[in-house]
Amino acid sequence: MEAPTLVVSSSPHLHAKSNTSAIMWNVSIALAPAALWGVFAFGFRALLVLCVSIATSVFTEWLLNRISKEFTIRDGSAFLTGLLIGMNMPPAVPVFVPILASIFAIAVAKWVFGGLGSNWINPALAGRVFVFFSFTGLMSNYSLPRFVQSVDGISSATMLTTIKMQIGDSAIQQLSSPAILSEIGYPASQFSLKVSQMLGDALSPYTIDAFFGLVGGSIGEISAILLLIGATYLLARKIITWHIPVAFLGTFIVFTWMFGGLRNGMGLFTGDVMLPLFSGGMMLGAFFMATDMVTSPTTAKGMIIFGTGIGFFTFLLRYFGSLPESVSLAIIIMNIFTPTIERYVMPKRFGEVAKKSVKKKEAK
Repeated sequence: MEAPTLVVSSSPHLHAKSNTSAIMWNVSIALAPAALWGVFAFGFRALLVLCVSIATSVFTEWLLNRISKEFTIRDGSAFLTGLLIGMNMPPAVPVFVPILASIFAIAVAKWVFGGLGSNWINPALAGRVFVFFSFTGLMSNYSLPRFVQSVDGISSATMLTTIKMQIGDSAIQQLSSPAILSEIGYPASQFSLKVSQMLGDALSPYTIDAFFGLVGGSIGEISAILLLIGATYLLARKIITWHIPVAFLGTFIVFTWMFGGLRNGMGLFTGDVMLPLFSGGMMLGAFFMATDMVTSPTTAKGMIIFGTGIGFFTFLLRYFGSLPESVSLAIIIMNIFTPTIERYVMPKRFGEVAKKSVKKKEAK
């Protein structure tokens, strides 16, 4: 008798080659260039903050594993959470701040809701926002890279913060964001000044500094190019898709161009796009936090709606809110809407009849 050619078994029938551990460690690898650049730019203090964040996250995960009788240390999720928290910290922040952020992220944002796969919010984002509103002064004290000349009164503020503080000054009304920074003497690197001259001033030196990572900011968010390289790696490995980042950044670009000039008294369609796009947590948030598989929609349509919402709230909060940076808050706001988005965009199961079709048949 011939062996059966059809094997009947229970679901699931298809198995993905990747698993949780592979995904987490690959994301950490993708973040490594930007993290290492932050250490190079800010020195030993940045390395200490990163190490403390990672160690605290892993230790908290291990402690909760002992209590719950589970073993999730090796999946890399705690390591990645600690790395993201460290990358979202100013380099000079006291070490107790990343410690508290890491404990909150793992113990509250992750484990209180049931562990990995059950959390409604990205744990690293939750930890960052928790300490930002608890220690706003400490979390807003930034420093310039050691190879960029400091200016008194400016070295402790990012470009976004500086622009935000200058908006009410009548002397700089009707000036673009780069022009405002130039007007007040915000420092630009010699490298960016030379490149800007070579390009015929098509790009401001401040945009070039933000792109290459020659600005003040959080440890792992200052270099847009290295974050884009890491994002390209994740896209090539099919760990993330283009839907959320493109929808997020595209929406932000459109709203910034259309309405970004209003706060400077410049009218519609005059907003500067390049500098805001590469400044702050845009690249880190768009490719590494908004794309979190647990807290974002699973369908392509849902991802586009999700990313569009993040782009809109990022623009609204950054330009017309009280805070100069708002990527984290925008992602958290859309995390709240994820179940609702999933409910309305999830495709119908095979064989399921839409309620409208049933009502039409009954009416006939």
